[in-house]
Parts: sequence; C-alpha cells; structure tokens
Amino acid sequence: MTKTLTTTADPAMGTAISRKGALGLGAAIAIAVAVAGCGAASTPTTRSTSVSSGAGAAAERPTTIPSFAWLKPSPAPAGWRVVRIPTGAALPYPPGWQLLAGDRGTATAVLMDSRHRYAGYLNVTPQQGSETLSDWPKFRVGHNADEGDRKVVTLATGSGLTFRMGHGSCVRDAYTTSTGNRYVELACLVAGSRTSAVIVGAAPPHTWAAVSPSIERAIDSFTA
Repeated sequence: MTKTLTTTADPAMGTAISRKGALGLGAAIAIAVAVAGCGAASTPTTRSTSVSSGAGAAAERPTTIPSFAWLKPSPAPAGWRVVRIPTGAALPYPPGWQLLAGDRGTATAVLMDSRHRYAGYLNVTPQQGSETLSDWPKFRVGHNADEGDRKVVTLATGSGLTFRMGHGSCVRDAYTTSTGNRYVELACLVAGSRTSAVIVGAAPPHTWAAVSPSIERAIDSFTA
C-alpha cells in the first residue's frame, strides 16, 4: 500500500508496499452530498486531536464543506508531464516537480523548496495489499500508524468518487513521521477497468495551501 514519507528530510509514502517501499512524504464522507461531476459522497470527520498551531494549522482542521468537491476528472494541463508504471497507471506531475527513484513498479514526483526540503510529493503504486474501496480510509490511516507515524488524524474521507478511468475512495489525513516531520496527505485507491492503484499526494502543513491545488489537479488527471 502506498506509504508516507521518511529519511531525515523525509521521503517515503507508498501503498501496500511498506514505508521502506514506495517513496512518500513523511516517508494521502457521511454528509451525503453529490459531488458535482464526481457522483460521490463526502464527509468531513469530527474527530479531533492536537494539531499544529500557526501557519499550517488550517490544513489540519476538519472541514464543514464537501471535502472532495474539488475532484473533477479531466486531462492533465498543458505543460505537465506524465509518468506511467508497468500496470499502465499514469501519474501527471506539474512543471518544476522532479521524478524521484523509488521501488520498482512505482513512480514518485517531488517538489523541493529553496533549501532542498520536500515541499510536495506525489506517488503512484499498484494495489498490493488487502485494501478495498469500502475500507480504504481506515486501511490507509492504520497503515500509516503501522509504519511508525504518530498523531495520525483522519480529516476527511470520500467514497464513490469518479476518476477519469475508474472509481475510488479517498482519505485526507495528517501525521508526524518518526523523524518528527508533520505532513498532510491525500490518498486515493482507484479501481480502473483492469487494475487498481493508489495515488498519494502530501505536503508539510505550512506548504499545503500553496501545493495542494497541484496535488488535487494531479489526482483529477490520474488514471489507474
């Protein structure tokens, strides 16, 4: 399963591969609303835990609006590159992001800041675990905890979501890695016509507001 981020600066989040597997950052409901263009229900969670204060705090607050209303399946914007994994899943990534080597059969793109720290992360990994669309949010959050993440908080979940070539479930959560770095992630399990894959996008809370639109746009354009 796709993992979260690790290393001193932290990349390593993947899917059914452990944190040491697919690279990740920090290594991604039941208000029944139809999400425009997505045919899905989205639900902000009400569970609370301590969250960071200051600039990044808003990124970790459960929202009272449909959490996945932004999901609008569409082709990647002009100028974006696309990397494919052997199963055929395609990960679009924005200009300025760079590919990072990871586990065989996976793909990772990252955005570095001026101090060479991770400001954003995207990863696609084939489904390899026992996760299902119905239990995906619980599975993902549990996986992060099993990988050693602390203060894992579920912020929102979405099911019945429509993607470009399939359907899926998503979770937005936050966690602190074993190295003490905090991340917010969007993680989606997407079932295509033949295969399923996990796409994860993550960023530190202080860069989330700036980076999350690109992460969301990549998920909009993702094909499993």
